[in-house]
Amino acid sequence: MGSREERIGLNEAVFREVNERIEDLAEGFALTSQPLDLVCECGDASCRERITMSHGEYEQLRSESHRFAVYPGHEATDVEAIVERRDGYDIVEKETGAPERIAEQTDPRAG
Repeated sequence: MGSREERIGLNEAVFREVNERIEDLAEGFALTSQPLDLVCECGDASCRERITMSHGEYEQLRSESHRFAVYPGHEATDVEAIVERRDGYDIVEKETGAPERIAEQTDPRAG
């Protein structure tokens, strides 16, 4: 795997971790009935786009280590594919192999 693919994967992992902390704070303050205001989980370290989803949608997303939520148009087609389009964001899935392995190894919910 090239350094670009690794950099994308690690950047996405950082953004996923940020969203995990946002969700933890929302739960801690009993705000689970309100939508989550999250960061785009794309591989661009300079991205500042925001996405909004319910807690249920977020939990569904996090049930798959190799899936990420990105702002429309922010997918990296050489390492992932859009598997679902939602209102205001897309769900991307990592390709089998190294991209998927990085996603799984950096998943904060993995046992």
